[in-house]
Amino acid sequence: MARKALQERTVTVPQVKEALESIGEERLDQFQRRSLDYATKFAKLDASAVDTVLTKLVEDFDVDQDEAVQIVNAMPESIQELRVFLAGGRKIIETSKLEKILVFLKKYRKSE
Repeated sequence: MARKALQERTVTVPQVKEALESIGEERLDQFQRRSLDYATKFAKLDASAVDTVLTKLVEDFDVDQDEAVQIVNAMPESIQELRVFLAGGRKIIETSKLEKILVFLKKYRKSE
């Protein structure tokens, strides 16, 4: 039976991990198991905090939704790393604003 996509949206690595875990590992196919393994290794934020972080980045720091998702996936630790994800050179963002974003991200970063 063919499946039809009802909606398309960008999701973060922690959200992928949470979705795959909710299915149950015994019901996952090979691709899904690999995806779960990847998400488990590379999720740098707890799934419970993702919505809060995305909302804050979009609303308070004026970051595009797609850029916010990529920031959550990478959880950059320096201004140089953060600049990679922001605007692709379309706009100049003040260093003080970038520093505030980094301080905010540090509060939510999963300790390893």
